[in-house]
Order: sequence, then C-alpha cells, then structure tokens
Amino acid sequence: MLKGKTALVTGSSSGIGYAMAERLADAGANIVLHGLMDPAEGVALAKKFESRFGVECLFSDADISTAEGNEALINASLEKFGQVDILINNAGIQFTASVEDFPVAKWDAIIAINLSSAFHTTRLLVPGMQERGWGRIINIASVHGLVASLQKAAYVAAKHGIVGLTKVVALENAEKGVTANAICPGWVDTELVAAQFQATADRDGVTFEEGKRRTIIAKQPVPKATQPSALGDLAVFLCSDAAATITGASLPVDGGWTAQ
Repeated sequence: MLKGKTALVTGSSSGIGYAMAERLADAGANIVLHGLMDPAEGVALAKKFESRFGVECLFSDADISTAEGNEALINASLEKFGQVDILINNAGIQFTASVEDFPVAKWDAIIAINLSSAFHTTRLLVPGMQERGWGRIINIASVHGLVASLQKAAYVAAKHGIVGLTKVVALENAEKGVTANAICPGWVDTELVAAQFQATADRDGVTFEEGKRRTIIAKQPVPKATQPSALGDLAVFLCSDAAATITGASLPVDGGWTAQ
C-alpha cells in the first residue's frame, strides 16, 4: 500500500516507534529509523529492515533536542530518499516530580524533545508534502495529551501542546492533501513501563502479571495494555486512502481511560 513512500519515525530504535517502523515497512514504505543507540548497531538495524522487508532504510542518531539536530535529521533523510511522505513524531522522554521540585533542565529537555522537535520536523517537511499534494503527519501524543496525572507537569504540558500543534497543522493543510493526527495511547506493553509494573508487584508482594494488572486498572477500565504493533497498525491505516478525511483528530487508544 505504501510502496514508493518514505516514512521517518523519530525514536524508532525500540518500543512504539520500532513497532510503527515495522508496520510501515511491511506496508512497503522506505524507512528512516532514529534513536539513541550505537551508530554501528543502528546501521545493522537498518540493514535488518532492508533484508526483512525489502525496502530501503536509513538510521540516524541525530540529537533532536535542538533545532540544528532536527535539521540534520531531515537533511540526512532528504539526501538519502529525496522526499519524506510520512512523518511520525514519536520520540519522547519522561521525568516525574512536583512542580515546585521540577528541575529546570528536565523541563527544558522534555519540552525540547517531546514538543519542539515535532514542530521542527513538521516545519521542515510540510512544504514538500504540500508541493506533492500528499502527506501524513502522525504525532504520538499519549493519553496525557488529553488528561493530566500528578507529578508529570512537563510531560503533560508537552503532550497537550502536541495535540494543539496537530490541530493547527491539520487546519493549515486541509486543502493540500496533507493530514495531521495525534495518537493518544494509554498503557502500552513496552520495556519502558515494565519497571512500573514490577514496582507495583514488589510493593504489593504479588506476581509481575498481577502487578501489571493492578497498575493498569488504576487508570483504565480495560485491564490490559495495548500492544505496540496495534499502534503500528493504526499508523498504517492513517496513511491509507480510507483515512484521507481523518485530520486534526486526537485518537485515544487507552482502554477507556479518558471515557471516565
């Protein structure tokens, strides 16, 4: 379905981003992988994608906490493929503390990577999408783009900002063949959150699986986490012709978290 298209997925060396890159490659798209890993391992990962899916693949470890780093990522992508048709802003970091105790450096880093990077990649790639009359921008916002949780001021602020940015980009491109949508996951079954499940298990003296269940149901009615591959499938759908009029949406994949 996506043969001939190129997709850039930030933060795609693991977790949600990796699953999205897999699904997009399986649909035929060339892939720009990006993440914080040893460059040699990143190149090996790109070659693995090429062999497995029969697409072209590039790896970048650009520092997207700066405007210059985002520009370097985009320039490398365009030098390799000539164009980027699908942009998935997925990269993100987290830190928890009350507002009065929140380290300024942590705030700045979270806003830079979780929000400002999406602005930079979008501003750099939208002109080409407009010129070609086709483009898909998918921002991974999180359920925290819709509701708040304690001690997550920077993360919640950034993700609410992503939802707002998505809406503006959608409106500005409504007649140009370019859509912009935000996916808002709740609990997702990744290594990143496994430590939280284990912490609950240790605290309550229960098994990992029970700790996982208790952690999840504290926030959402459906007592299981979303699989990263499901988010990848949703991204592929949003790139399809069937989703051509879905734009400016914030799509919860949260087990009913925000329905409460």
